[in-house]
Amino acid sequence: VSFLTAATHKCLLDEFGGLSKAAREVERAFSDWRAAEAALEERRRLRERAAKEADYLRHVVSELSDLDPQADEEAMLAARRADMIAAQKATEDLAAAAAAMSEEGLEGKLSAAAHRLARAAAQFERESNPLQNALDRIDRALLEIAEARAAVEDAALRLGLDERLLEETEERLFAIRAAARKHGVAPENLPEFHRKAADALAALDENAAQFGALEKAAAAGRAAYFDIARALSQARRKAAKQLDAAVARELQPLKLGKAEFRTAIETDDSKAGASGVDAVEFMVATNPGAPMGPLKTMASGGELSRFVLAMKAALAAKENRTVIIFDEVDAGVGGAVADAVGERLARLAHDAQVLVVTHSPQVAARAKTHWRVEKSHTKSETTTRVIALDETERVEEIARMLSGAVVTDEARAAARRLLGAPAAETPSRRKRA
Repeated sequence: VSFLTAATHKCLLDEFGGLSKAAREVERAFSDWRAAEAALEERRRLRERAAKEADYLRHVVSELSDLDPQADEEAMLAARRADMIAAQKATEDLAAAAAAMSEEGLEGKLSAAAHRLARAAAQFERESNPLQNALDRIDRALLEIAEARAAVEDAALRLGLDERLLEETEERLFAIRAAARKHGVAPENLPEFHRKAADALAALDENAAQFGALEKAAAAGRAAYFDIARALSQARRKAAKQLDAAVARELQPLKLGKAEFRTAIETDDSKAGASGVDAVEFMVATNPGAPMGPLKTMASGGELSRFVLAMKAALAAKENRTVIIFDEVDAGVGGAVADAVGERLARLAHDAQVLVVTHSPQVAARAKTHWRVEKSHTKSETTTRVIALDETERVEEIARMLSGAVVTDEARAAARRLLGAPAAETPSRRKRA
């Protein structure tokens, strides 16, 4: 965990104050509120777009309601029109055929021919009349022509074209096709287009009702969020005072008795977010009379390490933690200050398992169990090993930390003295290795 970011400071304050559950509730309320706002905004966008289309939709629905196109109607009308046009052409041909077979046509000519043949045949006796066969054939032909003409006239009568019906059919067919072209759809899709336009128009009123419900949901979500966010803000201010006091108690043993620590909380509803309406930052003043400033900019490396230790110690005491890890908590300190850091870590270990990564012999000597971390390299890989140290190795490692590459007897003696320093006499709930 980085102690240098304001976002982390807020989480640490919530953890210290036992407010993590409340913070999660605020986060959920914020998510619900934002979801309601998003739904409202989407409905607003749809409503605005629909409003722009309202006039067009009303025109379309009115026009197509008057026209009332039916499924497959265009195809049916086209087929009917084709049949009537075909009948019209057939009727014209039948009339011409009947005229050709009339008294003024073929029938008349055959009758005239029969009359002339009859006059010629009158010159002969019937029994030996050479024209009788021709007369008989012409008579039969005249009879066939008369019957054929009657059949043609009957067919023409049955196929008789209703001009008004053709006109109505064409008017309806052309109106449907014109509407389809106007609205850019195939004629067979015009009924579906009409239905969708009517549905869209009806949805305008429905959307208006839904919009009102969404407005209420968004307002309720906002109110619920701010209720619990402001309650959390008040709880944070109370916890901040407790945290400031707890950290202050830790500073004196860490040689920061003249330093001041304060949890600054700035509440701004306009900056509401998933973590609430507060901006939280740890502020410090390292010397009397010095202005308070952000921890990350006001504390030096060694001071920062001790402030972090103080905060972790305060959190551990509040949260009853079982394991605490420190990485380079002694950075930038040495001598008496490093010894003070080690002593505080040792006291902290009475109530929790404390794991420390350190380069400070004063800090390392306070531990009861030691491991050495070392790396080895080959051409293809790097290996890191963690090695548990026995008593002799502990002395040797502390001595190496004191003297460097060449370990002297004096360094070993100093290491033994450090390792023999008495542990802090603090009552404990649990003894830890």
